[in-house]
Amino acid sequence: MTQLNLKKLQAFRARTFYLSPGKRLSSPVQALKFVNERGFSYFWPIKGIDLPSLWVAVAGDRPVADAHDDPGHITWRWKDEALDKKIWYYGKILRGKATMISLEIAPYFYALSENYGSPEEDYLIAYQEGRLPQSAKQVYEALLDKGAMHTIDLRRESKLANAKDSEFNKALEYLQKDFKILPVGVAQAGSWNYSHIYEITTRHFADLSEKARRITESQARTKLLELYFNMVGAAQLRDVTKLFGWSNEIANRAVNKLVDQSLLVKTTHPKQVGEWVALSKMK
Repeated sequence: MTQLNLKKLQAFRARTFYLSPGKRLSSPVQALKFVNERGFSYFWPIKGIDLPSLWVAVAGDRPVADAHDDPGHITWRWKDEALDKKIWYYGKILRGKATMISLEIAPYFYALSENYGSPEEDYLIAYQEGRLPQSAKQVYEALLDKGAMHTIDLRRESKLANAKDSEFNKALEYLQKDFKILPVGVAQAGSWNYSHIYEITTRHFADLSEKARRITESQARTKLLELYFNMVGAAQLRDVTKLFGWSNEIANRAVNKLVDQSLLVKTTHPKQVGEWVALSKMK
């Protein structure tokens, strides 16, 4: 078994993560190209997860700044202004964190969600089977009945006005992770005059369900895993399960499929214990 070349891996990630000072993104057009070329990325860098993020590609490899006037926060404006433009899919997806997905790749994610047919029926089945929390059901039904609305109105219409903030936010996160709702705009509402507007996913992207219908779960996982390794170069199986939320068995099966196709190879890390998986060109 070959050993991972750390110098080659570092150079690879410098390119895919846009770590070099000379490759900073400086416009919304470049941001869209960044997401489209990778298929998906995080909006912010997430601690403990190796994945490109729009923040790092714009501001450099540094912590997200607290100061609102930090130049890196131009990413926030780009994201907000694009929410209703349908140029990418944005929501709290991977590990419940802000994720940007290209429109080409969104159907592959949707194919792995628990949405199988009708938006009016899927959520009820999930609720009856104990997979959809009561609060998420109320939020979803409010949007289904009333249409898109900002979080202040949505909280009231879903009868969660007196619920804890954490309960309402968890409902929003759950529904986003399962591709049932997504933010489609920003309203000047609430104490900060800033509130996301949410809508049912299949209303905003009417063709998403049909495109996903042609993709099997195996094809979806293979595609997402290939894109992932094309970004990070090398990782351990636990990194895959941590990011995508797949079981060890499912992740291992998907990895082995790409190994059989010679796109990935099993390898070792010179400084860490355990088996690694890398792009063939990393060996």
